[in-house]
Amino acid sequence: MHGDELSILMRVCSRYAPSRMLSFNMAHVVVALQLMGRLGRVSRAMLMRELMLGEGSVKTMIKHMKMHGLIESSRAGVMLTSKGKDLYARLSSMIVAETSIPKCSLTVGESNYAVRVKGIANAIRSGVEQRDAAIKVGALGATTLVYRGSMFIMPGSNNNVYIKEQDAIDRLNELMPEEDDVIIIGSAYNVKVAELAAKYAAITTLLNMLHHNNHGFVTNQ
Repeated sequence: MHGDELSILMRVCSRYAPSRMLSFNMAHVVVALQLMGRLGRVSRAMLMRELMLGEGSVKTMIKHMKMHGLIESSRAGVMLTSKGKDLYARLSSMIVAETSIPKCSLTVGESNYAVRVKGIANAIRSGVEQRDAAIKVGALGATTLVYRGSMFIMPGSNNNVYIKEQDAIDRLNELMPEEDDVIIIGSAYNVKVAELAAKYAAITTLLNMLHHNNHGFVTNQ
């Protein structure tokens, strides 16, 4: 299980008395880590733009990430420390691929973003949990697919999902899913919100999986 990584994300997103309610969540931290992992050093302005957060929220998030030794900052911007790079690498072994998805028969919004989460099919029940997590962060909803027997199937079904739009099929295939992987598609009015929603739903699913595993449930890993 990925308890250490998820625990760090939860602590970064915890309030410290007497602080106000935080306006960033674990998905924002994940995207920030990914940006720094790919680009090296990034500016606060880029984080504000890519995360759709205000300056104060980004400053607070940076402060929390620095408190946990994940990043270091200078006038030129912020970058990952060795601990941050390690966390980024571990998260990349969980959320292993991602892409935008065109509007199609599967999605519930104009803008859609899919993430492939490694080997967690047994943690998926009906897909309602992922939908609710996406809505919680401002999305319209989420669609969850399980990859089994070389097919994309809906949770609780053994039938191949019918997708009439070839461009959507092509995008899903680009994720190169493997047996028991899960695809979560966040849907929103804006692709950045859709991305945050898909990643928040993925992290929430991993946390629930860890919780159930710790209480004696058998999950795929």
